[in-house]
Amino acid sequence: MRSALLAAVLVLALAAREGLRVEVSPDPDGASGLIRGVVDIPAPPQAVWAVLVDCDLAPRMVRRLKSCRIVERDPAGGWDVREHISRGGLIPPVRSVFRSDYEPPWRIRFHRAGGDLKVLEGEWRLLPLEGGGTRVFYESRASAPFAVPPPLARMVLRRDVPDALRALRREALARESR
Repeated sequence: MRSALLAAVLVLALAAREGLRVEVSPDPDGASGLIRGVVDIPAPPQAVWAVLVDCDLAPRMVRRLKSCRIVERDPAGGWDVREHISRGGLIPPVRSVFRSDYEPPWRIRFHRAGGDLKVLEGEWRLLPLEGGGTRVFYESRASAPFAVPPPLARMVLRRDVPDALRALRREALARESR
């Protein structure tokens, strides 16, 4: 337990040094955790947006994600429903289905529409920075479909969310350089 706590502290310290902040706290409503993250990306909001909505990129950006599939979409582009399937391993694969409502290129709100997770809701917000670049805010609540000690779930999120924000930065910069 002590080494896990030390690892979590080191991950958060490294993230802060990279201009990335993540906070994972107990959710007062009983979900596994309330996640908040912020990252500055030296790319315009349109480039960051393009990465966020690209289902094919999702498995490269989220550590345990095996697949992303769009199940249903608004022909006008105002929303879609996606299915994510996580990889197995120590825990069984998890299927999450969620609806995302789009306000391009500034906000994505998402909420559970099916699947295994008990709770899944949140949003991405993009704010243009003076002089260029984008500040990305991420917030979500999630709860696993099986018994996981909440402190363990939060420890995993403290590692995985900074990784996903780093991947978002990497992919947005790669897209912008094309």
